[in-house]
Amino acid sequence: MPDQPILVTGAAGFIGFHVARRLLAEGRAAVGLDNLNDYYDPALKKARLDILRGERDFAFEQIDLADRAAMARLFAGQRFEKVVHLAAQAGVRYSIDHPHAYVDANLAGVVNLLEGCRHHGCGHLVYASSSSVYGANTKLPFSVNDKTDHPISLYAATKKANELIAHSYSHLYRIPVTCLRFFTIYGPWGRPDMAIFAFTEAIVEGTPIRLFNHGRMRRDFTHIDDVTRVVLKLVDQPPHDEGAAASARVYNVGNNHPEELLHVVAVLERELGRAAVREMLPMQPGDVTETFADVAELMRDTFRPQTSIEDGLADFVAWYCECYRI
Repeated sequence: MPDQPILVTGAAGFIGFHVARRLLAEGRAAVGLDNLNDYYDPALKKARLDILRGERDFAFEQIDLADRAAMARLFAGQRFEKVVHLAAQAGVRYSIDHPHAYVDANLAGVVNLLEGCRHHGCGHLVYASSSSVYGANTKLPFSVNDKTDHPISLYAATKKANELIAHSYSHLYRIPVTCLRFFTIYGPWGRPDMAIFAFTEAIVEGTPIRLFNHGRMRRDFTHIDDVTRVVLKLVDQPPHDEGAAASARVYNVGNNHPEELLHVVAVLERELGRAAVREMLPMQPGDVTETFADVAELMRDTFRPQTSIEDGLADFVAWYCECYRI
């Protein structure tokens, strides 16, 4: 394996898998880290990992971010010039009943990662935040310049904390850090707990789709191909240290085009050739009615994600039908 591979945390997860796969396709070496937990079916994580393990320049470490000693050994064992941190305990609703999982992975785990970067010469940390940090903001679209001081779920609070912790490490130890606030990522190999996957599964099985707020929701759905292109472009563009408070920057990564949830269901029905059974439910705690990304900074430094919901869902459904032999 070439010297100085890029560390990709959450490599068996949805976004981490795609990022690692794209790095390898471009001839770059990657070390993937994941704890392979059972938040959702580990078989899907292992299937992603099997694909990565077939690549010559990939190595895998099964480590929990919260394991301080194991993380210290990982960083001491080899030098990572760049780190793409995509591992996290995800899910807004899950955080209501399982708070400690978020404290362990999203707080203690992030500090362990940053300590590794601090002591072993990491030249750039790119890490995942979330559109959930905007909380109950009503000003649309969400701008990276908006205040994010009022999270409405523990998940969102931990993501906001990640941003603050990373900024403080950047200030204290001059670690260049890039924060990516992801907006509803979807696509092949996606997470089963997310809407697109869950809706598709329900339509295929003839079970009800749960539509919260009676379906009156809008989301800025962002296709995974756009996301991976953004990450790979930015990983080689660390923020410059020009004597500012910190070498840190923040981007919204979204499609800049909210979609009505009912329209998404209609497109899935058309792609699958089956009608959905709709179950209308009230708003859930921790949810917001709409997300909408202002991507001005992203467009300035990279490009505007622009995969249409129709093209993106056709891509997802094709993968789902092949993967699950529909």
